[in-house]
Amino acid sequence: MTRYADDLALAHLLADRADAVSTARFRALDLRVEAKPDLTPVSDADTAVEREIRAVLAARRPGDGLLGEEYGEQPPTGAAGRRWVVDPIDGTKNFIRGVPVWATLIALLEADRPVLGLVSAPALGRRWWGALGAGAHAGPDLAGGTPIRVSGVGRLADASFCYSSLDGWIAGGRLDGMLGLMRDTWRSRAYGDFYGYMLLAEGALDVMVEPELSLWDIAALVPIVTEAGGVFTDLTGRPAPGDGSAVASNGPLHADILARLGRPAAR
Repeated sequence: MTRYADDLALAHLLADRADAVSTARFRALDLRVEAKPDLTPVSDADTAVEREIRAVLAARRPGDGLLGEEYGEQPPTGAAGRRWVVDPIDGTKNFIRGVPVWATLIALLEADRPVLGLVSAPALGRRWWGALGAGAHAGPDLAGGTPIRVSGVGRLADASFCYSSLDGWIAGGRLDGMLGLMRDTWRSRAYGDFYGYMLLAEGALDVMVEPELSLWDIAALVPIVTEAGGVFTDLTGRPAPGDGSAVASNGPLHADILARLGRPAAR
């Protein structure tokens, strides 16, 4: 029995409830989509999933805090100062277009450190989870999970390199570094969102990078990647979530990636 066994069980319950809501709305003809103030889309499924998770946590963990993408911050009232962080649907643009690569992200933070993460992608029929000291696993549910591990690839020339999109790297003055990595790695693909990180944790690829993320985008991913043996920092090399950027790798490649992407080009 690990320290976070009860929390992992609760995270899977939250995922069960979330999946029931989201799958019922996926590819629904009456799905409602609006633009948020930052012009990113939000569907009625995003808000319904977060409401469901909030209701369960209010009943099961009333002293814990909660930060959700759609309804904001609820500070903790318990002495432990624990906080759940939720992205009800990561990959909303995929969701609203009928692309099955989307997931609910659930994290638990202690002293602002992610100690537990779960990613549930019901349209892919798969979940990934990890907690400090408990390793990382993937499978259909808690009972059916098997351990996962990052790759042992040690050279960029042999590495599969993953990213979200090029827009943020252009805006941040790091496009030259990105293009260099694309040339020097064995393969580069933009799987995007949560999926690249989970493929990294499974050893199917070796590096995943993004220039700008919110806490709900990243918190659940960190324990899964690190418990699978990987390294997860921001672009400055600080442990994630850091400044909101992300460099996740299998470990041996990490220093080289940071050297290439960590410093924007002079203007």
